[in-house]
Order: sequence, then structure tokens, then C-alpha cells
Amino acid sequence: MSSLTVALVLGVLFLAYDVALERGADLPGGDLRLLALAVYVLLVLVVGAFVTWLVVPLPSGAGMTRQTRTPWSLALGLFAAVPIAYLVLVILHEMIKPLLVR
Repeated sequence: MSSLTVALVLGVLFLAYDVALERGADLPGGDLRLLALAVYVLLVLVVGAFVTWLVVPLPSGAGMTRQTRTPWSLALGLFAAVPIAYLVLVILHEMIKPLLVR
């Protein structure tokens, strides 16, 4: 859920930037869509992996009360964030953007 939230918020910001450039806005720095896209993907992956690491502890065995976090929790968040970042971008760019650029 954390990856989806971050992907939606950043994806909407990227979409607004993209639409502004399509409509001819003269923004400082020029066309930085590739950099913005790279930052979007990086932030979704990092935040999704970190929040999953915080939320998903290693299962404790019988009689163990101490729960630990391992790199596996981090990897789980990373692997979940990859398709979420991609799918949010596809939906925003292929379905929502054509409605806004007309």
C-alpha cells in the first residue's frame, strides 16, 4: 500500500509536469521529463522497500517473542514496488493523459 500511495502522488505530479510541457509551458530547466521519471521510479522503489521493511518483521518461531527485520523484508518491498511503479505510470500516461491533452 505504501508503494501505491507514493506512486500515485508522484505519478500525478509527473503527469501535471508532462501535461504542462505538452501545452507549451516554458518551465525553468527546460524539458526534464527523463530526470523526473528516473526520480519517480527511484523514490517509489526506495520508499516502498523501506516502509515494507518497517512493517513486515521476520516471522517468529514458537516461543520466540522478539521479532527482527531482515534484508528479506526490504527485498519484498522492492519487488512489490517495481510493478506498482510501472502500472501507475502506464495508467496515468496511457489512460489519463489523453483526456487532459485534447
